[in-house]
Amino acid sequence: MRILIYSYNYYPEPIGIAPLMTELAEGLVARGHEVRVITGMPNYPERCIYSGYRGKLYHTEERNGVTIQRSYVWIRPKPGLVARVLLDGSYVVTSFLQALNGWRPDVILSTVPPLPVCVPSTLLGWIYSCPVVLNLQDILPEAAVHVGLISNKAAIRFFEALEKFAYRYATAISVIADGFTENLVGKGVQADKITCIPNWVDIKFIRPLPRQDNSFRITHQLENKFVVLYSGNIALTQGLETAIEAAQCLQHISEIAFVIVGEDKALRRLRKYCYKRNVQNVLLLPLQPREQLPEMLAAADVGLIIQKRNVVSFNMPSKTQLLLASGRPIVASVPLCGTAARAVQESGGGIVVPPQKPEALADAILELYENPDKATALGRQGRCYATEHYTFEQALGRYEALFQRVVQNACMVASAAETGSRFQADEFGKRPLAPRPEIEHLS
Repeated sequence: MRILIYSYNYYPEPIGIAPLMTELAEGLVARGHEVRVITGMPNYPERCIYSGYRGKLYHTEERNGVTIQRSYVWIRPKPGLVARVLLDGSYVVTSFLQALNGWRPDVILSTVPPLPVCVPSTLLGWIYSCPVVLNLQDILPEAAVHVGLISNKAAIRFFEALEKFAYRYATAISVIADGFTENLVGKGVQADKITCIPNWVDIKFIRPLPRQDNSFRITHQLENKFVVLYSGNIALTQGLETAIEAAQCLQHISEIAFVIVGEDKALRRLRKYCYKRNVQNVLLLPLQPREQLPEMLAAADVGLIIQKRNVVSFNMPSKTQLLLASGRPIVASVPLCGTAARAVQESGGGIVVPPQKPEALADAILELYENPDKATALGRQGRCYATEHYTFEQALGRYEALFQRVVQNACMVASAAETGSRFQADEFGKRPLAPRPEIEHLS
């Protein structure tokens, strides 16, 4: 098949959906498909276009067999609602023109967020007469409203209308957790239109490694510490202040060290919070190169998943699969009825505590610190679960099967329409001409 992937984020961006879409595109190429990716100039998480891509309207490159077609995006370091609308709008316009510059796809995969990308991908589906698969990594605008990112009523109505448009005209919808399916069905989306394909982890790349002689521990002088690690996006949904407050509760135990790895701008804010609360056992580090990710995860004794209480229940952090595959126990401070809590509990790989409760988070960490056998058992169970449910090969096969199904269905519909048209033409040719009606003469 010829597959067009419409994804705002892609390599070399290090976190979020970018690594996943990069692995998916390259995996499809490895299975013999042609893939081109429509994406923006790389800018995340710094929200600044990377060196080498600045000042360009369009840029095309090839990496590992994937044709990557980039387009200009209007980006600002601290985007408010208006700036985000302009960002999304610039991507919608420039990427659409870029997507027309290439071969006709058999199927389009359109990744949300951002939600407005459903407009150009739908138009392309009509132009190319091919199916469009909507890949939901988050449900917008609902998720943004819950955390206060969007509060303007007119904006909410606009994005809700855009959401309905996206669901109506997508040929199929892929979601990353069952909670998404429940949400969409509740909004009137047909269940048979939805396919659940969880995000994956490369279990050969992310794997249990020894803590001894660990380069990350050595570099940051953590050799004799019980390391509690949070790594990844630090945004409105996380609330890492809870982790800092939990660290304060455990500050009397010198062996316990909290390590938070994230974007520089977010770290500056957390550094001020640590200073304000006089917390000394938190190490703040910038995002690490992807090739160092296995060593960093292996350096942890406990991996953290943190969410605020107002996060929508269907939110599923992609770090869940990474932590499970690393063979380290998880402590998840997340809404108890949410998708993230369900995933950790079903895996048997960690402990779930209520969100924004630093004392509960500290107690769970202390329990694992005092019971290393339990921590080891949880890590082993999590790794086993990841190998059974979250492998890249499983996810790749499911996407491939989904694409084949929608392409075959589209061919059948087109063939049926063509056959029907020919039948009507043939039947018309066989019919005798109807007698001309008598015309009544008016006297």
